[in-house]
Amino acid sequence: MRQLSEADRDAIRLVQDPKFSRWLDQVRATGGCAHPIHLSGSTTTWAPATGEILHHYDTRDEPGERLLIRCRNRRASVCPPCSRLHAGDTFHLVRAGLIGGKNVPPTVRNRPRLFITLTAPSFGPVHRAGDRCRPRRDGGTCEHGRPLGCGAAHEETAILVGQPLCPDCYDYVAHVLWHAHAGKLWDRFTRGVRRHLATAVGLTQSRFPDHARLSFARVAEYQKRAAVHIHAVVRLDGPAGPADEPPPWATTDLLTDAVHASARRVLIHTPYSPAVGQLALRWGTQLDARPLHSDGTGPDDDAVAAYIAKYVTKGADETGAGIDHRALTRTDVETAAVNAHAHALMRTCWHLGALQEYEPLHLRAWAHTLGYRGHILTKSHAYSTTYAALRAGRAQLAQQGDVTGVAHAQWGYIGSGHSPGAMLFAAGIAEELTLNLHVVRHDSHYVQGIVWPR
Repeated sequence: MRQLSEADRDAIRLVQDPKFSRWLDQVRATGGCAHPIHLSGSTTTWAPATGEILHHYDTRDEPGERLLIRCRNRRASVCPPCSRLHAGDTFHLVRAGLIGGKNVPPTVRNRPRLFITLTAPSFGPVHRAGDRCRPRRDGGTCEHGRPLGCGAAHEETAILVGQPLCPDCYDYVAHVLWHAHAGKLWDRFTRGVRRHLATAVGLTQSRFPDHARLSFARVAEYQKRAAVHIHAVVRLDGPAGPADEPPPWATTDLLTDAVHASARRVLIHTPYSPAVGQLALRWGTQLDARPLHSDGTGPDDDAVAAYIAKYVTKGADETGAGIDHRALTRTDVETAAVNAHAHALMRTCWHLGALQEYEPLHLRAWAHTLGYRGHILTKSHAYSTTYAALRAGRAQLAQQGDVTGVAHAQWGYIGSGHSPGAMLFAAGIAEELTLNLHVVRHDSHYVQGIVWPR
């Protein structure tokens, strides 16, 4: 036993526990969650008419007197099983807004729809993957003595890709402040789209909601240069939302024009700072707007939903930029396991966060995401279903056949995570379930009409 690792010794201890089978059932019920929540408490259900107790559950009868539930963390770097579940929910949420389902009518597939990508502007040249990074005929150096170009061929996985050619020339302040205002830029962008549509058809801005509604779902993706890009599905509905047909003037071409016009015009000024001045923030010049057609031409609806779902499980840490937890002290920033570029961005967040004029941005609290303060995925109210509805439907399906009545519950949090040995079992269960899912998906390719998130 002394030659065994701590995890192996702990695993043997768990197996020898008389309630091991029940504990294993709990872990399996969480899908092999890497950081389950431990709850203690009870639930009693009784018939309202007679007062008869129909069901009673108490964790005092469970292993360790606790119940394990999923952590529901969306990040794959924190909990792969829960992130896969979240990605699946995202796929169905986005897909429902594209082709219907989940209480969304299938007629949405015939509406004007676009898959758009909005980019961050350049804050300075960075190394790129490809045949030649940044070739320059005249060579030359910047004011800090570093080359203005790079003639090397970098692989996609090369450490240099995304790193500034000259960190001293790179505008880290603008990068962080752009991240901090990305949500506001998106809000201004959607307002601009509505404004352009209204103007194009002779409506006042205030009357636009009486004729049409702009629905969307968007996801933020961190690029190699540690800057966020926005991918979004935008759709034109009638004023009541998905169940309401848009007016005859609502066309894909008109929506495309509105997207391009709004992206060009959006402009936000940061609060004036004696240390920084006032910056003008815009979207980057690279904009992609692809029509989604019901006849199958253009991007595939399922592929678009899967693309967005893929990025919802990733954070700043997935690209080597940022970390998956908050930095509470300057030491946390300095010791973060990130590259030099991300370190500079985190330090900039920490420095700017101490300035009174930027206090509302809470930059220190968001240093781990390099200043980006928004949710990874957001959607308009009427786009499609919600995560809560999807989870409720899954829970209802799992509870089919259970007793119904009036329930009284008392629950409390008592811990989280796994012991070293428990982690081995959870990882094995998660791997087994993932393998089974891949097998089911492979076999289902022969069944017409079944679609799985990629």
